[in-house]
Amino acid sequence: MSFGKRAIVALVAGLLIATATVSTGNAAAKPAATGVRFGMQDDATRFVVELSAAVGFHIFTLPDPYRVVIDMSEVAWRLPSETADTGNGIVSGFRYGLFRPGTTRIVLDVTKPVRVKRSFLLPPSGKQGHRFVLDLEPVTTATFDGEARLVAIATPEFRPDISVVKPPAPAGAAPHVGRRVVVIDPGHGGVDPGAIGSGGTREKAVALAAALEIKEHLEATGRYKAVLTRDRDIFVRLRDRVALARNAGADLFISIHADSIGSSKVKGASVYTLDHDASDKEAAKLAAKENKADIIAGVNLAHENPELTDILIDLSQSWSMNEGARFANMLIGELRRATSTLQRSHRFAGFAVLKAPDVPSVLLEMGYLSNPTEEKNLKSKAHRRKIAAAVVKAVDSYFAHHDPLSRS
Repeated sequence: MSFGKRAIVALVAGLLIATATVSTGNAAAKPAATGVRFGMQDDATRFVVELSAAVGFHIFTLPDPYRVVIDMSEVAWRLPSETADTGNGIVSGFRYGLFRPGTTRIVLDVTKPVRVKRSFLLPPSGKQGHRFVLDLEPVTTATFDGEARLVAIATPEFRPDISVVKPPAPAGAAPHVGRRVVVIDPGHGGVDPGAIGSGGTREKAVALAAALEIKEHLEATGRYKAVLTRDRDIFVRLRDRVALARNAGADLFISIHADSIGSSKVKGASVYTLDHDASDKEAAKLAAKENKADIIAGVNLAHENPELTDILIDLSQSWSMNEGARFANMLIGELRRATSTLQRSHRFAGFAVLKAPDVPSVLLEMGYLSNPTEEKNLKSKAHRRKIAAAVVKAVDSYFAHHDPLSRS
C-alpha cells in the first residue's frame, strides 16, 4: 500500500463538538477520530480515518457537485493540531462535523463521478487502532447515474435515514405570553464550517458565540423570549431554520454571520434583507455562497418540493420584507455606535434563510473574518457583548414603534 506523504489533519482548531459521553451500559467516552489520511491503492483513491473504537457507517454519493458522504456513529475529533482541508487523487477536499445527535458526517468533494470500490473497518493491529477505509474509483457519468448513486454500504448496526431530522419545535406559546419571540439563527454549524478567517477562525464558532450573547442580553430584559436555531456545533438545514422560527411564533428573526473575502483590508458590519434583486454583485455572490449550506453539508436535495427549496418568496407577501427592512435600518443605527460598519450597510439579496413570508427577518454580518482586526474582535467576548447590546437596543426600538401582532 502506498500512501501519499501529505497527512490530512484537522479542519478546525478548537472544534466546538462536544465530548460528552454516551451510554453503553456503563457510561463510556464516545469513539474518537485521531487521524485521517489519503493515499492511492491500485487505481483507487483511499481515505482512512483512524479511530479509538469500532463505529457503524453508511455511505452514499451525490451529484451537482459530485460528493461522497460518510455518516458514522458520533465521534469526538482528536486530530493533530495542524490544519489542512485538501485531499488527494480524485478527492479535492473534505469537511466533517456533527450532523445530528448520534451521527457524525464527513463530506468528500470529488472532481469527477465516482463509485465506492471498497469500504470496510479494520480491527486493531500492532500499534494501530481501528481504521475506517474507503476506496473510490472514477466512473463515467452514465455509470454514476445508473448505479453509483445507490447506497454503497451500510453496516447493520448503523442505517440512518439520510433525510435530515428537523429541529424540535419550541414548547407552546403559553410560557411566552407577554414576551416577544425573537429567533436568533447562528449561521452554519457541524459539517458546514462557514467562512474561514485569516487566522483559521471558523464562522460557525463566532456565530454561535455571538448568538448566545444576544440571547442572554435579550432575555435579561424580561421582555423577550429568545429561541436559538442551534445551541451547539451541529448542522441545521436552511429550510428547517425558517420552519423553526415560524413554529415558534417568531416576531423577529435574526441570522448571525461573519463573512470572509479576498481582501484583508475590508472591514465593517452590515445587515441584509430579502429581495429578488441583489443590491450589488458582492451581495449576490454572498447570498449564492450562503444558500449552498445544505449542499456543503451533503444534503440530498433531489426529492425536495421545488416550492420549498425556492430561495425567494412571492413579492406579493411584502409585509415581512418591509418590516425586515425597517428593523435593519434601526439595527444599523445601533451598530454604528458599537462597531465599524460598511459605507453601504443595508444590502439586499436572495438569502434562503430570510424567506419566511410572515416573519420580519434580517441577516447580520458582524464583520469580515478575512480582516485580522475584525477576526480578533469577533473572538473577543467584550466585542461580541457590544454587538449584542446594539441588537437589543434595535429590537427595543422596533417593538416600541410597531405592534407586530396587529398584522393584516
